[in-house]
Amino acid sequence: MFKFNIPEEKKVRVILSTDLKNEVDDQFAMVQAVLTESFDLRAVIPSHFGPNKSPHSQKDSYDEGMLILEKMGMSGKVRLLNGASGAIPDENTPIVSEGSSFIVDEAMRDDPRPLYIAVLGTMTDIASAILTEPKICGQNVTVVWIGGRDWPDGGWEYNLNNDVSAANVLFKSEMPVWQIPRNVYRMMPVSFAELYDKVRSHGEIGRYLAENVVDFNNAALSRPAEYRILGDSPAIGVIMYGDCGEWELRPAPEFAEDMSYIHNGKHRPIRVYKNINSRFILEDFYAKLKSFAEEI
Repeated sequence: MFKFNIPEEKKVRVILSTDLKNEVDDQFAMVQAVLTESFDLRAVIPSHFGPNKSPHSQKDSYDEGMLILEKMGMSGKVRLLNGASGAIPDENTPIVSEGSSFIVDEAMRDDPRPLYIAVLGTMTDIASAILTEPKICGQNVTVVWIGGRDWPDGGWEYNLNNDVSAANVLFKSEMPVWQIPRNVYRMMPVSFAELYDKVRSHGEIGRYLAENVVDFNNAALSRPAEYRILGDSPAIGVIMYGDCGEWELRPAPEFAEDMSYIHNGKHRPIRVYKNINSRFILEDFYAKLKSFAEEI
């Protein structure tokens, strides 16, 4: 990796909650998080992504996380913890898992550095942590969520759909939230040519990431022919650089059953991103991957 040094006290603590096997973009975000020197990556929590694609989606995500670490030559070097196997039953009942328990422990740990929880999928595990120990909302913790439909109306969105109750737990709480909604996380397109030029040639993990995208898209006629949106990577970018995109503070909404936003003004403001600097995020990823591959 690059030879610059970042003092430990300047690093931010990060927990990554990710539905790794849902599609093929979470993998890029995980690799970038692992390779980011300014992160003290405390854990990766593979999460479920609903029952429609797989009856054991959380296990699929966990296995994908193990595969990524193996292809990076980092097996056993990153803490991988199981998340909940499905959505919480209601807004009052947590599903305690290794992941949610670790979120509580890390949030309450005596450490002056901020903790960011990047949620690249369902909010089941962070909601369960809040329900288990509400005091974590008063700690130096921020949740960065990739999800929710476009403001101000909302509507159906995949990550939100997999646990609407969990989303309501988080948005009704006092936990600071940075939301990157669908219209913003879709500002991260990459072409196949770009991936083959800047990713595929860099080690076993680079080959896997690039070829996995192509294979995934080719598996269904409904998927794009020659590009993919790396929609989870903005979470990494905004933790590195909070102004990696324009944002506004807006009162947190609640979510109706149809996932539309209920703007009742009852809840604290959250940060809502309006756009994202894809150049910063992608070029950072390409440079880190290249440097990493040259050293292994």
